[in-house]
Amino acid sequence: MPNRMKPTLLIVDDDEAIRTQMKWALSEDYDVCFAQDRREALDAFEAHSPAVTLLDLGLPPRPNDSDEGLAVLSDLLAIDNTAKVIIISGQSEKQNAIEAVGAGAYDFLCKPVDMEELRLLLRRCINVVELEKEYHKLQQSQRSEVFEDMLGTSPQMQAVFELIRKVAGTNAPVLLLGESGTGKEMAAAAIHRRSTRKDGPFVAINCNAIPETLLESELFGHEKGAFTGAHVQRKGLLETASGGTLFLDEIGELPPAIQVKLLRFLQEQRLQRVGGRQEIQVDTRLVAATNADLKELIDNGKFREDLYFRLAVVSIRLLPLRERGEDIVFLAREFLQRYASQNRPAKMVFAPDSLRAMSRYSWPGNVRELQNRVKRGVIMASGSRVSAKDLELDHGKEAAASLATTLKQAREHVEREMVEQALKKNSGKITSAAADLGISRPTLYELMEKLGIAKERANTNVNKHQNNPPYANIENSI
Repeated sequence: MPNRMKPTLLIVDDDEAIRTQMKWALSEDYDVCFAQDRREALDAFEAHSPAVTLLDLGLPPRPNDSDEGLAVLSDLLAIDNTAKVIIISGQSEKQNAIEAVGAGAYDFLCKPVDMEELRLLLRRCINVVELEKEYHKLQQSQRSEVFEDMLGTSPQMQAVFELIRKVAGTNAPVLLLGESGTGKEMAAAAIHRRSTRKDGPFVAINCNAIPETLLESELFGHEKGAFTGAHVQRKGLLETASGGTLFLDEIGELPPAIQVKLLRFLQEQRLQRVGGRQEIQVDTRLVAATNADLKELIDNGKFREDLYFRLAVVSIRLLPLRERGEDIVFLAREFLQRYASQNRPAKMVFAPDSLRAMSRYSWPGNVRELQNRVKRGVIMASGSRVSAKDLELDHGKEAAASLATTLKQAREHVEREMVEQALKKNSGKITSAAADLGISRPTLYELMEKLGIAKERANTNVNKHQNNPPYANIENSI
């Protein structure tokens, strides 16, 4: 059994004599493992998580040039961008070794290797590894990766978590802003669980999912006989959530008449049921959310300015995934671990090409889309590695988006694909397509106009994209 107190050293070299020499020279101080080619190197790296990797640039199937070794370096750094890789090169490869250091390698040595020089370099490298581990532990002790079921290590998300902590202990209304799929409902639930109302109910409603004729009754309740079909008195959601929190998603979709009644409730904490005359005192906190531009709706006369200021006592913006940096790979690995444990007996990892593809992709569907793609990747992977192809990030619209000359063009390309697909799926019905996309009808009309998609020709425009899966019914997570 190897001594696990020793640092692990991975040696990637196709020369058996060199591997034997390295083993005898270094095994006293290191747990040494070996690889002869690119595939073995990746397998060994993921299996043993070495502290340091010694990498020969000349590897099969092209041992006479540096391309394969440089590809291994790129793959290792894609798996772990903090990996310590020392390049072993011949004099003729010295320039390539220098370039490898520029690409992320820790250092390089020329053949024939001086063992004392190698031992000194390894000790220095291990010291750096230990210092980085201590620094990482210190960072992790000061911030949490999991906050009330919300995941995130980036500074941006830590700032969001801190805002939630501050606002949760008050009774002030909160307005959550962000694109579809960024986790607004999870943030609302976190505010509730952190508040003094945590033992009360948390009630959520999507204002866009209920017909306008029923929405008033759903929110404020009704008295018996208030309208046809009102056979009994019924409490609305504002009453049901008394002592707790009511989460109003897609607040921008509220009709003007209901906006007036909601404003009065926020001012007085009192309401009247539909068909009722008695005012009822209700102790309910409101948290609202929208992916629409409320200020634009105010300018267009579709949303009351006084209601906006009542709701937006505190505003919290949930960032799109593309702005969360390191969180993309962090979240992907969390989801992979979750779904792999449910579906596969063996441990699964992301192949380097999938990690690169995820980092480059713009994620128009945000965390919901990431979660759905990882779930698909677990199902489609033929072995223990999830590739970019398994995630559907290796061709088609993703490739077209990545080739766009600007980020704006890339986003417009993906938006057009998704809008046309939703219209195709719903036979051109705007309301249904907007619901699938998680946006309002006016927003979809504006998006169609911006992208040059005419309603009357939407069906013909989307035929060429019928093989791309829609992003509907994806679990909400962050």
